[in-house]
Amino acid sequence: MASSVVVCNYGLHSLPSLRRRRSFPRSLLSHTPASCSRSDCIPPSLRSASPRSFPSGLTSVHGRRSLLVPVRASASAPAAVPAPSPAPAPWQGAALKPLAASIATGVILWLVPSPAGVSRNAWQLLAIFLATIVGIITQPLPLGAVALMGLGASVLTKTLPFAAAFSAFGDPIPWLIALAFFFARGFIKTGLGNRVAYQFVSLFGSSTLGLGYSLVFSEALLAPAIPSVSARAGGIFLPLVKSLCQACGSNVGDGTENRLGSWLMLTCFQTSVISSSMFLTAMAANPLSANLTYNTIKQTIGWTDWAVAAIVPGLISLIVVPLLLYVIYPPTVKSSPDAPKLAREKLEKMGPMTKNEIIMAGTLLLTVGLWIFGGALNVDAVTAAILGLSVLLVTGVVTWKECLAESVAWDTLTWFAALIAMAGYLNKYGLISWFSQTVVKFVGGLGLSWQLSFGILVLLYFYSHYFFASGAAHIGAMFTAFLSVASALGTPPLFGAMVLSFLSNLMGGLTHYGIGSAPVFYGANYVPLSQWWGYGFLVSVVNIIIWLGVGGFWWKTIGLW
Repeated sequence: MASSVVVCNYGLHSLPSLRRRRSFPRSLLSHTPASCSRSDCIPPSLRSASPRSFPSGLTSVHGRRSLLVPVRASASAPAAVPAPSPAPAPWQGAALKPLAASIATGVILWLVPSPAGVSRNAWQLLAIFLATIVGIITQPLPLGAVALMGLGASVLTKTLPFAAAFSAFGDPIPWLIALAFFFARGFIKTGLGNRVAYQFVSLFGSSTLGLGYSLVFSEALLAPAIPSVSARAGGIFLPLVKSLCQACGSNVGDGTENRLGSWLMLTCFQTSVISSSMFLTAMAANPLSANLTYNTIKQTIGWTDWAVAAIVPGLISLIVVPLLLYVIYPPTVKSSPDAPKLAREKLEKMGPMTKNEIIMAGTLLLTVGLWIFGGALNVDAVTAAILGLSVLLVTGVVTWKECLAESVAWDTLTWFAALIAMAGYLNKYGLISWFSQTVVKFVGGLGLSWQLSFGILVLLYFYSHYFFASGAAHIGAMFTAFLSVASALGTPPLFGAMVLSFLSNLMGGLTHYGIGSAPVFYGANYVPLSQWWGYGFLVSVVNIIIWLGVGGFWWKTIGLW
């Protein structure tokens, strides 16, 4: 039978055990309120008792020994409730379903026998490349991690040697893109970006569409003078656009991306590929197209010839594309009539330019000047950018710690270099030439008119750019073969060469890696990848209609065909 329990202000006690320990007057075993903590709550006999008269091992209270002794629980006492186990830590690794989709793509293609004329190494690299593209689209991990895993797979399977897999980290274009992010940091940190942004808003900011067009045509005016679309986009317009977005309250990560930034970033990117197609000197690979044209059909494309042919469809595209995106991917803020006034007030509060703003502006002018006149001085675009960054580092305008903290720059450098390497070796292993020859034989055997045959060739040339991370690589791999076949099927040679040259720029808008400006604007993180690809495809259709439709009439007028 369970022993009774006596409760007092000193603790819980088993009555028989208490009696066994020591005989106390019954008055000491009376119930006293649990709230008594003062000495006057202690019974007189306890108050006068010597501490030595208490059993050993009891706790001291008020200078006396307490009766807090271990007791046996009553049989009727409720069992202690166990503490809830801590929640398991959330999974920090890859998203498993997208990862499975990426791996399955590569494994299935790997197991398919390679077609006749394609080496096993080329087919295996294609499997790894497509698996990497699927991973970049579905993003089981950040883009840089996915691309690095793709390079790792190519080395592990002996498809590429290590030096080949990582060869593109020595390519200047990925580094130029990374340097652009460092410039953007200085542009924003010094306040120069806000100053220029407020100037733009004060002039054009009453309408979001007007603000977008002011940037679009500013970039187009600079295009013929700066032959690197990566330099234009990253060194000049990305910092400006980011500053404009922030000045208008559109930031990454706080739900305000669609306020202005998403539309403006996508618009500036899509129009950068249009301006690159309008001038021979607006994109580094354009002279390669002109050179291959001469080698193939022995006709020359001069600067004026290019500009005259491209000016009409180019201007129409520059007008239509921002408006189209404004309708189908609209910013939530469309008009702000008070914005110019507020921008002027902000400029007044900023006061004169600070020392760091002046250094930043001077460095930017030096870098842009070298981009424009670097050819005469034998200074390429990436060297000019490194010189500019060196000035910023030496003067303390930007610190190396801040450069290291630009995680987007390093991530972009990693995945872009990885794709360049894999796409380049697809060409070196002969897969691209096999594809070109297969297309040429197929189209040539259809017996169609030259117009229809050329249309099919154009579409195949254009949309095969999903497999390229460089316009120059695409041109070098496929331009000559497609121009040769088009000419053999009756297409006017110079007409065919110019169309392929223009499209070699426009196709860069398909993906976030297809041209130098793509990683720059995508890396700002205002537009999700699925939307980037979706709108890229839609704009590509519009551009093809404009350039082959309206452009076709214009080229007929000027006697190109």
